[in-house]
Amino acid sequence: MPIDERRRPDWADLPYASQSEAQKLDIYLPADRIIDKPLPVIIAIHGGAFAFGDKADNYTLAPILHANTRGYAVVSINYRLSGEAQFPAPIYDVKAAIRFLRANASTYQLDPDRIALWGESAGGSLAALAGTSGGIAALEDLSMGNGHVSSRVQAVVDWYGPIQFDAMDDQFRLSGIGKPDHGAADSPESRYLGGTLADVPDLVRQASAQTYVAADAPPFFIQHGTADVLIPVEQSMNFAAALERAIGADQVALLLLEGAGHGGPAFTSPDNTALVLAFLGSHLRGI
Repeated sequence: MPIDERRRPDWADLPYASQSEAQKLDIYLPADRIIDKPLPVIIAIHGGAFAFGDKADNYTLAPILHANTRGYAVVSINYRLSGEAQFPAPIYDVKAAIRFLRANASTYQLDPDRIALWGESAGGSLAALAGTSGGIAALEDLSMGNGHVSSRVQAVVDWYGPIQFDAMDDQFRLSGIGKPDHGAADSPESRYLGGTLADVPDLVRQASAQTYVAADAPPFFIQHGTADVLIPVEQSMNFAAALERAIGADQVALLLLEGAGHGGPAFTSPDNTALVLAFLGSHLRGI
């Protein structure tokens, strides 16, 4: 849903890099506040099949903005879409935005040591990838600015993000829930990578957050609907299992929403939003 016109960002359309008009972000600070210390940050990454979407029309931004009432700054970012630039450009953008916020934290009253990502669908994929690939030079373009600071984050919320692109069709064939068409030349993932999945296996591996899972990954909260016909629920199940092996079950929360599809009220409801904010509070507040 569009953001209520009464809730405008405190800073709008800030450029975090200069290669594209897409490289901008909005910052929302808690309303009616007296900020006496730097605020923990939630970066919202919109979905849209890597091909469409916008930071101001991100339907998940409305529930994420509830974090303002808990003392968080919320930052909504745009990134280059597949019609403009293919992978790895979008993950370069996400990490450039993180570096920009960390480098300029004092200007915007942000805590550079408490930054979380919250993405849905394609945005969930990018959030997960940024979370697990901290320090991976191939997924970072330091020429975009602020190369002296880290793009690592302290927590990740992944809502039904595609993780292993080349596994989705087989997972749908086994479950019978969705169409096994992600390997097609015109699929969102093929357009994102610039070639059919079968033709670019190295890019498929590089674009997968699961490729980089290691003991230094941040805590993750992963949610997925069991009736999702666009992204198989097994994507999140397998990813969570890999994270648990690497960082421990106490650092990974997987919640499957029974009967839920690809997004919808089950995710954006006040009760579910409260669960996510409780997770973020437990992992960011004590840092």
